[in-house]
Amino acid sequence: MKRIFSCLLSASILGLCIFAANLSFADQSNPRIVIDSLRCEYLNNPLGIDETAPRLSWMVKSTQSVQKQTAYQILVASNPQLLIEDAGDLWDSGIVNSDQCVNVIYAGKELPSRQVCYWKVRIKDQSGRFSDWSDAAKWTMGLLSKNDWKADWISFRDKRSIQASQKTMELPPARYYRKPFHTDKSIQRAMFYSNALGIYELHLNGERIGDQMFTPGWSDYRRRVYYNAFDVTNQVRHGGNALGAIVADGWYSGYLGYGLLVGYGPNRCGRYIYSKTPALMAQLEIEYTDGSKEIVKTDPSWRVSTGPILQADMLMGETYDARLEQKDWSAPGYDDGAWNPVVLAKENGSAKMTFYDQAGEREVELGFVEPPIIQAYPSVPIRPTEEIRPVKITEPERGTYIFNLGQNFSGVVRLRVRGPRGTKVQIRHGEMLHQDGCLMTENLRKAQATDVYILRGGGDYETWTPRFTYHGFQYVELTGLAEEPSLDAVTGVAIHSDAPMVSSFECSDSMVNQLFQNVTWTQRANFFEAPTDCPQRDERF
Repeated sequence: MKRIFSCLLSASILGLCIFAANLSFADQSNPRIVIDSLRCEYLNNPLGIDETAPRLSWMVKSTQSVQKQTAYQILVASNPQLLIEDAGDLWDSGIVNSDQCVNVIYAGKELPSRQVCYWKVRIKDQSGRFSDWSDAAKWTMGLLSKNDWKADWISFRDKRSIQASQKTMELPPARYYRKPFHTDKSIQRAMFYSNALGIYELHLNGERIGDQMFTPGWSDYRRRVYYNAFDVTNQVRHGGNALGAIVADGWYSGYLGYGLLVGYGPNRCGRYIYSKTPALMAQLEIEYTDGSKEIVKTDPSWRVSTGPILQADMLMGETYDARLEQKDWSAPGYDDGAWNPVVLAKENGSAKMTFYDQAGEREVELGFVEPPIIQAYPSVPIRPTEEIRPVKITEPERGTYIFNLGQNFSGVVRLRVRGPRGTKVQIRHGEMLHQDGCLMTENLRKAQATDVYILRGGGDYETWTPRFTYHGFQYVELTGLAEEPSLDAVTGVAIHSDAPMVSSFECSDSMVNQLFQNVTWTQRANFFEAPTDCPQRDERF
């Protein structure tokens, strides 16, 4: 995946460097060169990379046509103040005679785990004039050695036997984890490093950490697992604190591809392709202003519980019972006495089963197997990128409402409804309608693409967005509503790998313009962690 994104983004940046350097403006009497879009390892200000000789890139923009870079100088410093003083204690490249502005390899001092790096660049144009220095950018090194990880792999006590088959579906609930901790010193920096066998959402002091989704991404878990890094300096408080995480099956143990259709996996069930039980490993590293350090890590002191997410599967959908919400579950002071102690993931023991796929029939271990490599996540994250409003509502059958969002995309809907406590609203997704106006789902094959929200009640409008599933759709079917909906009952939320848009096209032919829009929307929908072939049905490979 890293190589695929590298090629695409490298080509995009190179094209923009050439294009931007040759932009023609009306006023060229005072030519000016601007250096921006600084990237490290193809990313903007990445946190926690594990490439010890990272590649640096930038864009050159000029108000003068036929302009180009002839040399560059890069400064990398451990402190932003040094950059202000035009000093680089980690690396000063000196003046390098080159037009290269993509993938310039860092060649400074050795970068240890957790190193913070600030950098800037200036260039010389074809007339021999230096540009101003760019604004400063930043990257941080991750945990480069497995010995840097002090956390344990934790999970819930899982005594289930696998009952799923091609005829019997299993959709386990997501698990909620929490850990209170206390700080009594002034904090200099706090970094949270986390990974999971499954997918997770992180919380600190009652607030979500970041806006990334489906972290830490998809990998061959028997070979490696990705981790993410978050700067949470501003979220850690003096005094009482609490960490929280919600962990779902994801690619690790949920339904994957067309496995259910063709009978892959244990019992030919289409899930548990890698293993049976999700697990979490994370550590919060706090640096205090007095120079001391502290690590809050996953270990047996954490607590675990189920919650309102009754089912969470990327293909089948998500079910959320708002009546089971536990207010402030990730905040300090919450009473988790009814929660269970976690177990070390390895304590769930062995789970050997007969496994079926194209390679044949064989026995595999579906219990916990620690991935031998823990690698920094190398790509752009999956994020919500756009909201889409419905353009029309129809009612092909009494009580069945179809929302047309006017655009096919990958993502979920944000639901806004009200009704009596326990009202069960079902949300189905599809790309097309039958001639009678009803939702077409035959092309989804085994992907149910169905979300369910159960209202807490109370008279006010309730808003909900699924966390751990996504669908490919243009049409949304709502059933079970307590009242006739308006257009604002549904908002589409486009979700995909947040690769930057670096091209545009417009001409005098509206159909050709629409074709370009179709291409970009299709690419967005199919760049979901890894390039996939479709976002709607049960394949997504």
